[in-house]
Amino acid sequence: MAAVQLSGIFKRYGDTQVVHGIDLDIDDGEFVVLVGPSGCGKSTLMRMVAGLEEISGGDLMIGGTRANSLAPQQRNISMVFQSYALYPHLSVYENIAFGPRIRKESSASFKPRIEAAAKMLNLGGYLDRLPRALSGGQRQRVAMGRAVVREPSLFLFDEPLSNLDAKLRVQMRTEIKALHQRLKNTVIYVTHDQIEAMTMADRIVVMNAGRIEQIGRPLELYDHPANLFVASFLGSPSMNFAEGVIVNRVQGPGLALQLADGAQIALESEPDSATPGAKVTLGVRPEHIETVTPTPDATLEVEVVEPTGAETHLYGKIGGNTWCVTTRQRSKVEPGQRVTLRLPAEHIHLFDTESGRRLV
Repeated sequence: MAAVQLSGIFKRYGDTQVVHGIDLDIDDGEFVVLVGPSGCGKSTLMRMVAGLEEISGGDLMIGGTRANSLAPQQRNISMVFQSYALYPHLSVYENIAFGPRIRKESSASFKPRIEAAAKMLNLGGYLDRLPRALSGGQRQRVAMGRAVVREPSLFLFDEPLSNLDAKLRVQMRTEIKALHQRLKNTVIYVTHDQIEAMTMADRIVVMNAGRIEQIGRPLELYDHPANLFVASFLGSPSMNFAEGVIVNRVQGPGLALQLADGAQIALESEPDSATPGAKVTLGVRPEHIETVTPTPDATLEVEVVEPTGAETHLYGKIGGNTWCVTTRQRSKVEPGQRVTLRLPAEHIHLFDTESGRRLV
């Protein structure tokens, strides 16, 4: 196992810089997920850790050793790719054994490791099969078995579940997390799927445009996003937003957020930096909104109703923006009806509209 430190890491292609001064410390045995939209630099950052991309600047330390100039095979890492990268003419056993054979290890030394990995990954009955006779989930387990047999100090996963269907994705992310809990290796996992990040990570690193937006435990980021980008990226359905201007309340003391349509939402939590005239964006998650309240903060004309079984999602517009309200009751609301909403003060997030930074 190994701790990983990235200090001022950046990547430049010619005059174009795509990764900007990344500082990140990963503890020995930690499961860290790099998450962000396509093109944010997360895979490039992982490839620099793996030695598949040259580091343009900064320092990479793996297990206390500076790794900038080390060849990939000298870094004691194993990488699992999106595409499985299996040899179609080799059996499952020979695919898993490929690395040890290349390193000229004896069959007696690696055979017990292969059998243990196959048992751990439920591949014991498939060792004689070719990859074409396997399902997508089984092929991904073979790729993981090949990584496990090497006994690396660091696992790198680059969007390994992207090619799987929805049910298999859920199953495989559970298996990867269980594998980490057994082996306790350090893991860096790249995905654009925020559900994968929330359910698997010890810590999440949210990236955007080659920079880190926020680092923290999943629920820390979910409950206290540092800015509008993190707030909008984490959560499904995503957080609701309404832009407005801070004004004095029409009724009673205190401040309110006045929306573009003239409606006001009272602010029970008033940040010092939010004075009358300030442009602010209010955010609240769909599951935190209360419906059918006699003293509403807002009303929603329902345009779409989505029953999912466990929940019902109601969609409509507030302040010109589409909002989602999630309720666990079997709602009888129909499109065209209006529902009254309460936005609990403890669940309201306020952001500076121009900078995007969190105010409350």
